[in-house]
Amino acid sequence: MERIPEPELMDSLEQAKAYAEADFAEPNERFISLFQDRFGQRQIRGIVADLGCGPADISIRFARIYTHCIVHAIDGSEAMLFFAKKAIMAQPEHIRSRIKIYRAVIPEDTLPSEHYDIIISNSLLHHLRDPLVLWYTVRRYSRPGTVVMVMDLMRPESFRRAEEIVETYSHGEPEILKRDFLNSLCAAFRPEEVEEQIRRAELPFKVEVVSDRHLLVSGIVDS
Repeated sequence: MERIPEPELMDSLEQAKAYAEADFAEPNERFISLFQDRFGQRQIRGIVADLGCGPADISIRFARIYTHCIVHAIDGSEAMLFFAKKAIMAQPEHIRSRIKIYRAVIPEDTLPSEHYDIIISNSLLHHLRDPLVLWYTVRRYSRPGTVVMVMDLMRPESFRRAEEIVETYSHGEPEILKRDFLNSLCAAFRPEEVEEQIRRAELPFKVEVVSDRHLLVSGIVDS
């Protein structure tokens, strides 16, 4: 199946609300577990960029686990950040005080820190018409030793398979969420495409398939 790009920003309040209220606990907790598996033995501290943070569930989970980190929750959608702020404000003070919300659209906008010690991103890559935007942003805002992990959807081999995945994992969810999930699967990249992206960006990262619908990119910037 050929890639079908989708809009880069989820600006609709209805879309953002459906996304914020959906149950993404399993994949989001999986994101944190995968990060711990790959980098948990390192001393994780410093400033974190969560690119495309959406309603900030992963930002919150990350801050809860890594107590020596400040997390910059960054998204281009005002609607998403509205729900991110609500979620963060509901957290205990020792968590919410370490999460800062910023609206920025890459690559046009400058991020709030010149460099980051950790860069994470979940489900942003497939929204970008030019995927190199993400990898060049990672390169621009990293330095030697920056820890990077990106998880995203993986495009199925056929539209029919995409529909099957939506029905399996979104059964009972609102139709707007099912539609967006299907569109996102069709807009996602294949592992070999992502390998070519990071090769072009000259980043020393590994690409793995970690579920029937997710791929993972991880590594440490070396120069």
